[in-house]
Amino acid sequence: MIEGSHSIKRLLAAMAQLDASDLHIKVGMPPIYRVGGHLKRVNTDPLAEDEADHMLDPLIDEKQRERFVEHGALDFAAHLDNGERFRVNMFLAGGHVHAAIRRVKAEIPTYASLHLPKVYSQIVDLTHEGLVIVCGVTGSGKSTTLAAMIDHVNSVRDVNIITIEDPVEFRFTPKKAVISQRELGIDVHSFAEAMRSAVRQDPDVIFIGEMRDKHTMLAAIQAAETGHLVFATLHTADTMQSFGRILEFFPPEERQFIRMSLSNSLRAICAQRLLPALEDFESSTVPATEVLLMNPSVREAIREGHDEDLPSILNGSKADGMRSFTDSLVELVEKEAVNKSTAMEFAPNREALESRLKGVEVKATSMVGRIRKS
Repeated sequence: MIEGSHSIKRLLAAMAQLDASDLHIKVGMPPIYRVGGHLKRVNTDPLAEDEADHMLDPLIDEKQRERFVEHGALDFAAHLDNGERFRVNMFLAGGHVHAAIRRVKAEIPTYASLHLPKVYSQIVDLTHEGLVIVCGVTGSGKSTTLAAMIDHVNSVRDVNIITIEDPVEFRFTPKKAVISQRELGIDVHSFAEAMRSAVRQDPDVIFIGEMRDKHTMLAAIQAAETGHLVFATLHTADTMQSFGRILEFFPPEERQFIRMSLSNSLRAICAQRLLPALEDFESSTVPATEVLLMNPSVREAIREGHDEDLPSILNGSKADGMRSFTDSLVELVEKEAVNKSTAMEFAPNREALESRLKGVEVKATSMVGRIRKS
């Protein structure tokens, strides 16, 4: 239990002190923080209906209030005077206001601080055009990873970057690059509309907060085919699901054309999921990652519709930088970032992970034996 009060700004300010990733506001319950992947309630009275319905009033203006009343939900960014930023999803449930609030750390993270493998920086360094997708479920750190990738480009290339976000989370400071950040609902009405205008704004790099429909997806593919570097997120659990989701945006008669386009324009799909780390690890969570890179075998499989071949291609291409979730989970256990039970809980293929971890345990036991003998 966490001591606290019901003032929204005090609750938000406490997130930094607690190192909380999220704050939940729900009628009939006290405010709830997510700390280290676990939900913890504030030690105070439950929120009354009227209290919850007006708690977020200090964070929104009249125009946002009207959109919320019309649609029953509202996404927006909020900030405190000290620069702390938050992504807020405010929604109606049971006729009353609830909210899920994600803390966005003001400092844009690096690959090292996010514990991402080296292949992420290699993707950015070696890719100057084409489509790079970061996918994962809600709360898997997609936006944070892409912020690190975009800021890496910002640091090393004199390019024009256009971002399209809902809402804007990280505020980039131009370094070598020129950056324009556009927010849905404030600067533009939709991702598709923003993409149509973005290609007329002399961009070198385009970042799409989320590909949600056919028109946005098609615009992203076309931009990638015409020499732009396009970063985007997709709400899918792994790299293989991403192809199915992309194709679902299009009617069957268009899918072969999309396959041809993807085989030419796609550069990488990076999937991730966040795991709670061991208590003595340097951060409270750590990502497990899966990376599919384009090579001739992957391109042919996509073009010919042989999606079932992709997992074996990925597993056989580690030398090229590709990695499966099993590879990543084994690494996390080896470096004592997570324990075996946590790795097994999040493993998409538990049998494969169990087999690989037995090899790790045998190797470790053998090493201990050699040390004792010496």
